[in-house]
Amino acid sequence: MLSTLHDIIINCDHIAWYYLNTQWHNGFFDTIMPFLRNQWFWAPLYLFLLIFMPGRFKKSGWIWCLGFLITFAISDQISAHLMKPYFGRLRPCNDPTFSNIVHLLVPCGGGKSFPSSHAANHFSLALFSIVSLRHLARFIWIPALLWAISVSYAQVYVGVHYPLDVFVGGVLGAIAGTLTGKLFNRRFKLT
Repeated sequence: MLSTLHDIIINCDHIAWYYLNTQWHNGFFDTIMPFLRNQWFWAPLYLFLLIFMPGRFKKSGWIWCLGFLITFAISDQISAHLMKPYFGRLRPCNDPTFSNIVHLLVPCGGGKSFPSSHAANHFSLALFSIVSLRHLARFIWIPALLWAISVSYAQVYVGVHYPLDVFVGGVLGAIAGTLTGKLFNRRFKLT
């Protein structure tokens, strides 16, 4: 029974990946998706936050920045150093079954695929920001989630992850970000 369920899930994941990566692409997305998944593309946002938060909120802003970085570290360590070695799933671009049809737009890399650390990290930062800042910025959840979703979708689009990789990475990150955001709110208040 479990083996059959596993096979069904993996088969659905492969079918979704096939359409998202090999069929539903165009020149515009081929140009922007590699940027969306590149950590250096988002560096100005991180730099802005590291300058703005302490400048606006003083000591609690510095602590918020520390919480932001700790949240990233938690999601990254769990996804990259605990889960990926355990599951050992090949990336689509390294999988012999799909490597000849993958629409690969970035270097494949030799790392494992499940879960996506990009998805885990960006969802953790998005949820930390939503939970810790929602009393100041009511609609922060819209850009924060669009940011995390776009980075996650880009991982599938460029050919380095399956949809299940980014889904599980997103759930992992959302849990980490929600928990650290709630811990931050218990101890500190941005006003």
